[in-house]
Amino acid sequence: MDIVIRAAIVFFLVLVVTRVVGKRELASLEPFDLILLVVIGDLVQQGVTQSDYSLTGAFLAILTITILTVATAYIAFRFRALRPVLDGEPVVLIENGRMLERNLRRERLTVEELIAEARQQSIASLDDVDWAVLETTGKISFLQSS
Repeated sequence: MDIVIRAAIVFFLVLVVTRVVGKRELASLEPFDLILLVVIGDLVQQGVTQSDYSLTGAFLAILTITILTVATAYIAFRFRALRPVLDGEPVVLIENGRMLERNLRRERLTVEELIAEARQQSIASLDDVDWAVLETTGKISFLQSS
């Protein structure tokens, strides 16, 4: 039972950390970030299972995290009010052709990163963009003016 409790605590810690880190950072992992993620995964595993190297311990930890993942997805689906907490919310970066600096700062996004993302989506200039939205997945959606 100890492993189940530790796994549940770590699950919610990881949920909070992913909300704090931000959507954009998670969507664009650099090689160093990927290595850091693997190291964190190993540290989490050690914290959850401690010195329990049994198959039962690993099974309990994986099962607990899986059940909590499915449960949070169901809760987010079922209860609309909890979606922003569990899934995050889209953030408008450009509205009616005007860049929202406050939202860029809040998401720790530079104008250069926004321009680079627009270029990757074959948009030559932000002047052609009516709306830009940072989606909950970390991707940026652009709606161009006609």
